[in-house]
Amino acid sequence: MKTRGRLVAFLLLIVIFAGTISPTVSGVLNNIKLGLDLQGGFEVLYQVEELKDGQVITDEVVSATASALSNRIDVLGVSEPSIQIEDGHRIRVQLAGVEDQNSAREILSTQANLTFRDSDDNIMLDGADLKEGGAKDAFNQQGQPIVTLELKDASKFADITSEIAAKPAPDNVLVIWMDFEEGVDSYAAEVMKPKPKFTSNPRVSQRINSDSVEISGAFTLEETKNLAGVLNAGALPVKLTEIYSTSVGAQFGEEALNSTILASIIGVSAIFIFMIFYYRLPGVVAVISLVVYIFLILVIFDWINGVLTLPGIAAIVLGVGMAVDANILTYERVREELRVGKSVKKAFDAGAKESFSAIFDANITTLLAAAVLFYFGTSSVKGFATLLIISILVIFITAVWASRVLLGLLVNSGYFDNKPGWFGIPKKRMHAPEDEVDTLDLTTKFDRFDFVHSRKIFYIASITLTIAGIIILSVFKLNLGIDFSKGTRVDIQSTESLTKEFVSEKLDNIGLSSDDIVLSGENNEIAVVSYKDDFTQEEVKTLKTAMTEEFGIDPNVSSVSPTVGQELAKNAVKALLFAALGIVIYVAFRFEWKMGLASIVSLLHDAFLMVAIFSILRLEVDITFIAAVLTIVGYSINDTIVTFDRIRENLHRSKKITTEEELATIVNKSLRQTLGRSVNTVLTVILVVVALLIFGASGIQNFSIALLIGLIAGTYSSIFIGAQLWFDLKVKELRKTGGLDVKKEDKTWGSDEPVV
Repeated sequence: MKTRGRLVAFLLLIVIFAGTISPTVSGVLNNIKLGLDLQGGFEVLYQVEELKDGQVITDEVVSATASALSNRIDVLGVSEPSIQIEDGHRIRVQLAGVEDQNSAREILSTQANLTFRDSDDNIMLDGADLKEGGAKDAFNQQGQPIVTLELKDASKFADITSEIAAKPAPDNVLVIWMDFEEGVDSYAAEVMKPKPKFTSNPRVSQRINSDSVEISGAFTLEETKNLAGVLNAGALPVKLTEIYSTSVGAQFGEEALNSTILASIIGVSAIFIFMIFYYRLPGVVAVISLVVYIFLILVIFDWINGVLTLPGIAAIVLGVGMAVDANILTYERVREELRVGKSVKKAFDAGAKESFSAIFDANITTLLAAAVLFYFGTSSVKGFATLLIISILVIFITAVWASRVLLGLLVNSGYFDNKPGWFGIPKKRMHAPEDEVDTLDLTTKFDRFDFVHSRKIFYIASITLTIAGIIILSVFKLNLGIDFSKGTRVDIQSTESLTKEFVSEKLDNIGLSSDDIVLSGENNEIAVVSYKDDFTQEEVKTLKTAMTEEFGIDPNVSSVSPTVGQELAKNAVKALLFAALGIVIYVAFRFEWKMGLASIVSLLHDAFLMVAIFSILRLEVDITFIAAVLTIVGYSINDTIVTFDRIRENLHRSKKITTEEELATIVNKSLRQTLGRSVNTVLTVILVVVALLIFGASGIQNFSIALLIGLIAGTYSSIFIGAQLWFDLKVKELRKTGGLDVKKEDKTWGSDEPVV
């Protein structure tokens, strides 16, 4: 009866999960806001500067400016704008999904200081003379779009028009200006130009008794609506200077979204197949928990009103790899307990208990890296870090709790008693209970490897790589992207193959020539153009307009000022240092300082190797590269902690270590026992990374390459560097004391027994 009841409970939970997820998942997906890299749009970082000499920029002035920008965005009709005030009197504006990016940027940055002047540039009226909210878009008698303004004082307007009407032609004009620059602009100079800067210059032949003014010109209907909206929103109290900007064409965003989703589906599906094939029944449970895991991440991200970006999707998929790792840790321990002859129920109970400490420590250290990344990262990287943090927290709900509840129902049903094959363990590999074999004595597929006594070979290999890396870096330097230097990057896409000569010719025609043009894509349909200088708003507008007209696809343009580039570089270094420091302190607290020191050497080894390979391959180092490095820091320390956790457990079982050979035996056995888990974990994550690399968007290609390099390096350093360094440090202690009292080194939570 109990057997049937637990099986029914298992099936009932599956039905509940399916019944909850199926009808709601589409709604959740539709509710999640997409970042500008997935739907097009732009991001601008403004430096708030003084408009007039002697003006003081205060926090109140910056706040008022942000409010004015918010009012202008309302005019644009953008549904989910983002305006953030940052340190240093800066305002970051993100508008995803806006169609006319050039007009939107112009509306945001224009001062909107409306003035009415005579032919000698004397101010007759300004914005203060207008009624609040009195600007309206309309049509004149000829059906042309105009803007009408309501004045506060009709008599003042009458006196002004009377004064101007008394002047002889052609000086009897009332010139309407937007953002007139004193000492720079003049009516006399502009009136001779084909496209003058002033808005209009109507002639006044008689006194006008009215409280309404018309602004006419070569306006489109959309332009009159925008102008009326900006005037009603009010003039900006300051000058805004773009110090960082990035814009993504809608088609680029759509293609990036589709390709990355496809890559994610392929990668996650590969993980599902591997888990079921290798772990059998627990693998099926893992797949169920992973589906719930992905759903919960999306729900929580929707609840917090998060914005999903390309790196964010990568974070979700990588989070799946981390959740798989938690399952693998548990299942590998269950399989070990089965091999020593325990029943299925006892093996499950022991495996679940023994694996929790390693899961906890490994995910906490990754959480530290993600938190540092969130604090120091830019907007898109913050999205990556946010999803990584959510992923880690949800792991404890699904991979630790839910999967154990589900597998516990199946195990405790009794149906799988004496059926180790359901867990991937053939009976011939099991010991009889009366053999009283300890997990420490289990054989592995890696018993022929002597890691400890071969450590000098690994040291020499790593030192050689490090020296080679230093030489390579000194010769080739890093190929720093504009994020860490300055300049402008333009991605031009065409429906046909491009040549450098053709693209160069089109850029020369608009006065924005460049010698740095790289073609990419299957048919060379994408041209990446780089400039050493950051573009002004006008240059961005000119380029986007010309390239869109030529190729029919709005290009991506990113521009970074020298100031922002230096700040991003400093923040990247700080992020790496703080993440490494936090992890070392945690590892030293939970284990011992020798393990913390060995861990940091391993991390530096991995980070440096990634940097060196990027230098060799001349791959661009941008802000997402730092995100990849910090992610690998988390993965590497995850692997190292699992290894150290097993060493600690095996040390504790040995009670007293008196010789170097005994210590070497413990380290070797610990590495052999965890190597299978390390290989399986890194394999599942590599499946995802390779899928992202092959099928994902070009925007995260370097990110994926960095992850692939780092995953391999992280596994290598955990086994061949970190554990070996700890062994050498411990040998010195052994020689001084004559033995190791391992009980004093146990710092596991809530138990007197060592836990893995």
